[in-house]
Amino acid sequence: MDVNQPSYYTVLDKKSESKFLCYTHRKNGIFSVCLTDAADVWSTEYTEGTLNQFKQRFALKSTEDYALKLRSACSSGDVSVVVHDSRAELQVGSSPGDPSVTLSRLESPQATEELRELLFRMANTLSQLDSKFRPLPVSPMKNHQWRPTEFEPRQHQSAPSVTVKRRLPGASLINPGAKKKLQATGVAFDDADEH
Repeated sequence: MDVNQPSYYTVLDKKSESKFLCYTHRKNGIFSVCLTDAADVWSTEYTEGTLNQFKQRFALKSTEDYALKLRSACSSGDVSVVVHDSRAELQVGSSPGDPSVTLSRLESPQATEELRELLFRMANTLSQLDSKFRPLPVSPMKNHQWRPTEFEPRQHQSAPSVTVKRRLPGASLINPGAKKKLQATGVAFDDADEH
């Protein structure tokens, strides 16, 4: 898991049944764990020094190990959130030795900016995933295995075969049961019969 890539988790406060979005990102060498309910934002930042202290305190080998623990706890629903006046407590895991994170509430202009950045980070992540997993359109003209039969109607294997009647000469194409009207040739008057 690359901790430089942002990650997003849905977290449920078990007491109030409120949903939160927990996310991590790294910016300017600072690893951040954030929590939002789309109105308020709580955040904690780890410099390399504070992150090393955190990892030693909870016997975590690396930042990746911490991010993996957070991801597995969030996906299994083993994360709890307690919101206080100016802070939020994120408990990762249910054992007493599991890490808990205290996040501070961001003030209005900073919280708005953080939500804006979050929205665009999520959009970038989604567009990268979309382009990564969406097959590229292939033009039939560039496909070396192109056959003209690809554009012909397909017949189902289970359907009985239909025999096509041959059109008889003079039969109408639009109304097959009717004969075509022959073009008028005119009337021939013989002057010889009148004498």
